Amino acid sequence: MPPPLPEVPSAPSAPVKLTMEAASEPFHKAGTKGTPVTVGSNHIPICCKNEAVYQYHVTFSPNVESMAMRFGMMKDHRSTTGEVVAFDGSILYLPVKLKDVVSLKSVRRTDNQEVEITVQMTKILPPSSDLCLPFYNVVLRRVMKILGLKLVGRNHYDPDSAIILGKHRLQVWPGYATCIKRTDGGLYLSVDVTHKVLRNDSVLDVMKVLHEQSKVSFQDECTKELIGSIVITRYNNRTYRIDDIEWSKSPKDTFTMFDGSETSFVDYYSKNYGIEIKEMDQPLLIHRPKERSKPGGKQIITGQVLLVPELSFMTGIPEKMRKDFRAMKDLTMHINVSAEQHTHSIKQLLKNIAGNAETLTELNRWGLEISTDLLVTHGRILPQETICLQSSSYVTTSDVSWSREVGRDACISCIPMNIWAVFYPRRCADQVEELVSTFLKVAGPMGLRLERPNRVELRDDRTETYVKTIHSQLSREPKMQLVVCIMTGNRDDLYTAIKKLCCIKSPIPSQAINVRTISQPQKLRSVAQKILLQINSKLGGELWTVNVPLKHLMVVGVDVHHDTSKKSRSVMGFVASVNSSLTRWYSRVTFQTPNEEIISGFKLCLSAALQKYYEVNHNLPEKIVVYRDGVSDGQLKMVELYEIPQLLTCFQTFPSYEPKLVFIVVQKRISTTLYSCSADRFGTPPPGTILDHSLTHSDWMDFYLMAHQIRQGCGLPTHYVCVYNTANLSPDHLQRLTYKMCHLYWNWPGTIRVPAPCKYAHKVAYLCGQYLHAEPAIQLSDKLYFL
Repeated sequence: MPPPLPEVPSAPSAPVKLTMEAASEPFHKAGTKGTPVTVGSNHIPICCKNEAVYQYHVTFSPNVESMAMRFGMMKDHRSTTGEVVAFDGSILYLPVKLKDVVSLKSVRRTDNQEVEITVQMTKILPPSSDLCLPFYNVVLRRVMKILGLKLVGRNHYDPDSAIILGKHRLQVWPGYATCIKRTDGGLYLSVDVTHKVLRNDSVLDVMKVLHEQSKVSFQDECTKELIGSIVITRYNNRTYRIDDIEWSKSPKDTFTMFDGSETSFVDYYSKNYGIEIKEMDQPLLIHRPKERSKPGGKQIITGQVLLVPELSFMTGIPEKMRKDFRAMKDLTMHINVSAEQHTHSIKQLLKNIAGNAETLTELNRWGLEISTDLLVTHGRILPQETICLQSSSYVTTSDVSWSREVGRDACISCIPMNIWAVFYPRRCADQVEELVSTFLKVAGPMGLRLERPNRVELRDDRTETYVKTIHSQLSREPKMQLVVCIMTGNRDDLYTAIKKLCCIKSPIPSQAINVRTISQPQKLRSVAQKILLQINSKLGGELWTVNVPLKHLMVVGVDVHHDTSKKSRSVMGFVASVNSSLTRWYSRVTFQTPNEEIISGFKLCLSAALQKYYEVNHNLPEKIVVYRDGVSDGQLKMVELYEIPQLLTCFQTFPSYEPKLVFIVVQKRISTTLYSCSADRFGTPPPGTILDHSLTHSDWMDFYLMAHQIRQGCGLPTHYVCVYNTANLSPDHLQRLTYKMCHLYWNWPGTIRVPAPCKYAHKVAYLCGQYLHAEPAIQLSDKLYFL
């Protein structure tokens, strides 16, 4: 063994001279393929006039527990710190530099104890540092308040400009979702135009309607209708989620105020808001706030908030209205604003900020200067893809739709429909006859072989009748390939029963068709084509594909849906490609409770998919690309540090198998909007538009892609964040592969907003979470039965 090294005597520690923290170097993430294009975005550059922001650590000796007291003591020393401060109880941020260590004295008023306050500088931050963003956003909230906008939830609205839709008993408040953030291009103010839909009906009005409809099961109906709804109390513009209904209490009951005095709800609202409650026998609504921690890490557990139904107004679009096409058209006209209206609203906000002396003073305190123009930069339009069918292929046009070609050319592979059955109530007999004969006419050009179906007429349209008849037909004909059910009206109960029977008890692909869809003769041909394509996919047929140069590749899509039957359970949908042309898919579903990690089910599904891939190809994939939907920015680190290492252990079950893994997070719910720009006019960008700089994350390899055609509203891209890439795919490879994947969703002959495997994963998770509430039969896992 080598002799131990002699110890070096340590020198007395010299005070460390603080220097400004350096900004991290951005990743190389820009691709080159495609046509350059000018794009705009709903981001406004912010200039910081301060040279730096100084961070100090504040200690109190003896220790002061009360936060309010700490804030008060620091306020007494504004002559030293200056008026502009951001203080959370222990860390202080200032735009000015104090001496390295400052000692201050205060007196604790409760016992006249002298308290020594030590303020020590710990960091010098660039003004665009992430640590500065929280208090810049506090400043921004003050600015929005100065402009007279009301904070509801996290966004600011203008109730004075409300759009009243009297016919539908609704009003729409226009507003803004704003935040200051740091990206690769520096500091930006992100502004999204948003709308709050409020109903003119109070919760009491809804309760009265429910009481008239069903007096016997009134309380159950109220629970079903109201729990989980978000209500707004107009007297303070605050929103609450209804968690329960307290039937034993009423506004006549009393509660304890902060000062310990007792008062009734009636007196409280009369005294504080001048509101007279009219209905004395209404129950109260319960809202249980989430547990929140205060600065300093001390948990505060708040009890429950009791609300009066008469003063709580419903928000959101009523379920009945969602199913009413005309009503939704009236509403979306106001909500889905065009790119031009969107940019006009943002410019109006910027004009209001720039024209108000008070807002400018507020921003100036931290040296912030907001530009008056939206960000305009350069993006690219990716090359158009070639769609391949059985014996024909064609390059997509600018509107990326190929519905005409799919109807006249043969699919890659078709499953002959020899034994199949149609179940329908007697009153739909004529429509069924028309539909079947149209099927037979349009099947030929698409390459489908179709025998006449067994037509089973039902004596009524009760759920029980459908289920019993389908079950007996399946018992009689074990080689049945497909069940088609014609339904009348929106019948969730019937749809659920059919899907539970055909996906779990007696596994067989099934197709539910609403009779309204097949009742318009002029549209019947195109409807029949779409239904046949969907049926072919469900039976295991292959419709179309694109050229993917990567060989021995598996593409995986993952999405999570929250199960409606058990509030806490969530469902993970998992879909993986099992052949080289990406036309055969393997799907699985796993359920998990909140304290179960998603990863355990994920590993199980991936192992099963690799097994399936081996059965089909007699080898394992060399590259696996995972598209994982449903992960927010705050969870990216968790995915990188926890999910991915666990996934890698999954490969150990196969001897000496080490594939290359690419893991891409797909984010749809983002506030970034892209516009096309020409001569100062903003429009919607064409499909294939990509932005991979300026607005991208400084910590990740990411890009924004607009894959779909926008027909109404603004250009909402999808954000892709690559958190792991051992295949060393270049930015161009990642972007092109992602765009190709957006062409492969067989329910739509065009591009969609997310990669097809993600959409398939969403469909299967939604089916199981919304209707089945159980895992589907394994026999169906190699078919797209959930389309």
